[in-house]
Amino acid sequence: MKHWPIKVSLFINYFVFAILLNSVGTVILQVQNSYGVAESSAAVLEAFKDLSIALTSFLIASFIVRVGFKRTMLAALAFIGIVCLAMPQLPAFWMTKLMFAATGVGFALVKVSCYATLGLVTKDSKEHVSIMNFLESFFMVGVLSGYFVFSAFVDDTDPGSTSWLTVYYVLAVLSFLAFALLMFASLDESAAKNTAPKPLLQEFFDMIMLCIKPLVLIFVISAFLYVLIEQSIMSWLPTFNSRILNLSTSLSIQMASILAAATALGRFTAGFVLQKFDWYKVLTIGLLFAALLVIVALPMASSISGEQVTSWGAAPIAAFLFPMIGFCIAPIYPAINSVILSALPTHQHGSMAGLIVVFSALGGTTGSIITGFLFEIVGGETAFYFSLVPISAILFSLFLFKRKAKALGHA
Repeated sequence: MKHWPIKVSLFINYFVFAILLNSVGTVILQVQNSYGVAESSAAVLEAFKDLSIALTSFLIASFIVRVGFKRTMLAALAFIGIVCLAMPQLPAFWMTKLMFAATGVGFALVKVSCYATLGLVTKDSKEHVSIMNFLESFFMVGVLSGYFVFSAFVDDTDPGSTSWLTVYYVLAVLSFLAFALLMFASLDESAAKNTAPKPLLQEFFDMIMLCIKPLVLIFVISAFLYVLIEQSIMSWLPTFNSRILNLSTSLSIQMASILAAATALGRFTAGFVLQKFDWYKVLTIGLLFAALLVIVALPMASSISGEQVTSWGAAPIAAFLFPMIGFCIAPIYPAINSVILSALPTHQHGSMAGLIVVFSALGGTTGSIITGFLFEIVGGETAFYFSLVPISAILFSLFLFKRKAKALGHA
């Protein structure tokens, strides 16, 4: 397989940041237990993560191509490894906020670089959409692994303990290993550089002007809505399992991994399915099934008894069924990202990747904060019913996106 060393490196980099980035749901639960933080206050962790992603991507996406994608990823891995080492030394909520802000900065650098690099190592749009789905599925494998890694350091006998912070030493080691792997992978970035380089401010302005294109505008709305749905569920599923389904803390974290596993499987499957079937039809069917799952699974949570559940075998059906929404919506994000990137020239992929990350981050923090307030005001069961609103909205936005892409010959 051509370019396999750098492709493997991209997958590993994504894996490391997947664990860190999507630990927010687990950490939201843990800061409530360890630091006595309220639900609405804990929800701001998503904002520290996502707003730092958005700001970093917005400010430096057009600059990354000058620095180099490989150098940018190396810097991000070294930075986050050092921050992980500091996390257990400063056990406080403010340090947790800083940790997610640092994670957001590092992930923005890695994601923009990864997305832009894909255009250099794939031969056509079909390979691009396929590799994009495999990359995003491996990201979810990292998310899945993170739930078990974190739960291994949770002390169920002492919910207020900060022993879970020890996990960051493990994550620091993973970051430095990923750094070493990327260091020895070769990447020719010449095709990503504009043949007539512009002043930095002009490149930044050109990135902003991309949003004026109708196809790009509809895309960013679709990406925003998708991540709003995904992160609102992913960030609050451990709390839902604990507070609504009465699972123990460690079991709540472990069973939240079902969502990550379902999403990974959905994207891995889509990597093959989208080679043969139209992406719009696949995504539409998935969204309809996602809405059906919300309607069917959430009423089951209302009949849960008050006795705490400590094993997978005793867990209610809702704990297994509701997270399967991940399988249904999984192909959306990588598919629409691939369509928009394939519609643009290679030298614009870095700027477009920056916009992808910005609006994804804004969608993630919006979804998590709204869900956090809903958990506090109306309860967790009712809060997740609100996911039907963005599911309906994204069905409409994808229809517009497909129609515009088809008119431009990129569907």
